[in-house]
Amino acid sequence: MKKVLPVLAVFCLLAAGGCGGADPGVRRDSPAMEKELFEVSITLPAVDPEDVDSAVAEAEELGIERVLVNDDGSVTCEMSRSVHSRIMKEMRESFAETAEELKNDPDFPSIKDVAYNNKLTAVTLIVDREMYEDSLDAFVVFGLGLAAVRYQLFDGVKADKLAVTIDLADFGTGRVFSSMVFPDALEDDS
Repeated sequence: MKKVLPVLAVFCLLAAGGCGGADPGVRRDSPAMEKELFEVSITLPAVDPEDVDSAVAEAEELGIERVLVNDDGSVTCEMSRSVHSRIMKEMRESFAETAEELKNDPDFPSIKDVAYNNKLTAVTLIVDREMYEDSLDAFVVFGLGLAAVRYQLFDGVKADKLAVTIDLADFGTGRVFSSMVFPDALEDDS
């Protein structure tokens, strides 16, 4: 979990966004096409005004070349495709490390395994159901859900299409006994 937290910290207050695509009307050899081939632009939702400076500084530390705070409070991050690829790879690796650590973490004894797909749209926690239901291990679900939503956000998924399904499956039976979809689960709990 320690590895995911720095990446999550940058975008903790952010919940939606998208990547820009190539304009089909632009010629291949034009400067505009060159820019589109090497630039990724992601607009993230409004950030708390008190957190803007730290969010901008952390984004720049990640190698994001340009961070713009828009009039509506949203933040537009512009970076090269190579920086974007690196950030995506680091987020994916961090998620994988966290999943692996959870399986052996004595602080979360109910968690036996974590499975997920490549796009982080589906995550399954295999747990000792009785132990899980009598613990605070459910907080792990929210951490994984937020990390997966942020991964999708940086992968260019539009805000209205963000969806991470997290299933809880019983270690003994293999049956799913609970499911939730993020970010909707965050709204349901508020």
